[in-house]
Amino acid sequence: MLMEIVEKGLKGVFVVKLAPLWDERGYFMRTYDDRAFREKGLHREWVNENHSYSEKKGTVRGLHFQFQPFAETKLIRALYGDIYVVFLDLRKGSETFGEWGSEMLKGNGEKMLYVGRGFAMGICSLTDKCALQYKMDNYYAPDKQGAIKWNDPDIGIDWPVNDPVISDRDLGAWSFKEFNDKFGGLEG
Repeated sequence: MLMEIVEKGLKGVFVVKLAPLWDERGYFMRTYDDRAFREKGLHREWVNENHSYSEKKGTVRGLHFQFQPFAETKLIRALYGDIYVVFLDLRKGSETFGEWGSEMLKGNGEKMLYVGRGFAMGICSLTDKCALQYKMDNYYAPDKQGAIKWNDPDIGIDWPVNDPVISDRDLGAWSFKEFNDKFGGLEG
């Protein structure tokens, strides 16, 4: 078995456990298998792949999302460093609307996170010099992006950082209440 795909707890989020094959030279590891994703109903046409780098421990990015028709599924993998990934369900009508979950991704790359459309996502670097690589199944549309305040007390995310490095954009994000009052959630 080269990978195992397990639902994380919120419908639409999966942990993909990779299985490196070691020998005296090092290892080989498959990081994507279309057949395995199809068997789980998770096949996507990935249209771009991004690389995100955070220089300093405690860098927070998010909680970011895109509105329809540009909502995105993401397949996320840490290349180096330890990264805390948060996902927030914003799907209109979802049983878990407004609930969040998290997953730790380590730079050994032996685990990935699949986050479906309708979720906001954020990250926090737990070490210096962290990098993520992620595939997306839709194109970036700057005029269709949104963000929920990373530390909104109504959501109550337990971030592992006290004094984050954060962008002005993220500091000015909507509260969950503002987002919900204005949009009522994201369309599927």
